[in-house]
Amino acid sequence: MRTSLNHHQRLNLFGAVLVPYQRKKLLQLTIRSYTCTLTGVQVVAFLKQLLRTVSGEIVLVWDNHPIHQRRLVENFIENQPRLHVYWFPTCAPELNPAEFIWTQLKEHTASTAPRNLLELRHNILSGVSKIRRSQVRLQYCLSASDLSWK
Repeated sequence: MRTSLNHHQRLNLFGAVLVPYQRKKLLQLTIRSYTCTLTGVQVVAFLKQLLRTVSGEIVLVWDNHPIHQRRLVENFIENQPRLHVYWFPTCAPELNPAEFIWTQLKEHTASTAPRNLLELRHNILSGVSKIRRSQVRLQYCLSASDLSWK
């Protein structure tokens, strides 16, 4: 997401909807933001954050974006027995629940025109907070996806 047209500042985000194995527990949203161009280094940092946040096995289902396929990322995943990776088909964003995080964030920030990075970060974090507080919004990320979550 970017600041107003007169600025070229941007905030790049990674995000995941955490679906507990035991459906009685609440859904969670984890986000990590960067001002730099995203590389495999940032993907690995995000995966490390997931490993610290989530106990037990992690089934990671993500898209075929080239950044997810960097050698650094693949090597990291190969050495993490708790990570089990599955891929969405290429060009199938409708299957990816994370895409609906971005949809909700875009809706939240649509009427804003941040003048600088600080305002942009505030707007985005406000939207993230709104999504995190609402199990209905988090559940929407799953139900809007064309996947079965049973």
